[in-house]
Amino acid sequence: MSTADQFFARRLAGKVAIVTGASRGIGRALAIRLAREGAAVAVNYRSQAPAAEETVAEIKRHGSEALAIQADVADREAAARLAAQTLDRFGRIDVLVNNAGVLFRSDVLNFNSDEFQQMRNTNVGGVIHSVAAVLPAMKKQKSGSIVNLVSIAAIGTAMPGTTFYAATKAAVAILTKRFALELGPFGINVNAVAPGFIVTDMVKAGKTLEELERTLQSVAARTMLGRNGTPEDIASVVAFLASPDAAFLTGQILTADGGRMDFLSHSL
Repeated sequence: MSTADQFFARRLAGKVAIVTGASRGIGRALAIRLAREGAAVAVNYRSQAPAAEETVAEIKRHGSEALAIQADVADREAAARLAAQTLDRFGRIDVLVNNAGVLFRSDVLNFNSDEFQQMRNTNVGGVIHSVAAVLPAMKKQKSGSIVNLVSIAAIGTAMPGTTFYAATKAAVAILTKRFALELGPFGINVNAVAPGFIVTDMVKAGKTLEELERTLQSVAARTMLGRNGTPEDIASVVAFLASPDAAFLTGQILTADGGRMDFLSHSL
């Protein structure tokens, strides 16, 4: 454990976490933060094996155990394999963070059914499959914490091109509440985080430096704090929800967006 890690509360010491889509961006930050809190982490990835192994190496540098596991959680059998391999290696599953997701930009005039199906399969189906896969272990333990990554798009921010992505994330928001109702009797709490605009490699991809700067400035100007988020900002919220500090919270969606002000309406 590094000197810096000694400042973390180690709220997850002895626990085992699965983080889906953990090879880069927000998922990588989540996996590293949970490890710094003391958890052993299954680092799930779909195709970025080298990046996933880098995440594992970083976790090990912080003194925690980690294992990279390939699985496309959009596939039910693959999600089941992810849970089984985690149990084989670590013997238990205490935390599931459903972070894996895809985004295709479009609007109703340019609707692409194939892209929408891909988003639905991963963003919604991946959550359902992963929750179902870890349930036997969590029910046996009579405890568990599930954290879903939603998006403020699901709440209704006025960001062009995110309509159908928002629809899939809205589905995850209601699944969070319904799963909390269903799983509460087994000692499992289910919550979600709705991130705002987070600066990741995905955000930067395909943009010139000038285009990126315009986007960053434009979005930051719509927040009360006057800045964009970082993956570490979201990791802090997820670590709280995954920890015993949030043991009496369930069915909640915590928004972490710097105080975004550009919402479509005042209705729910």
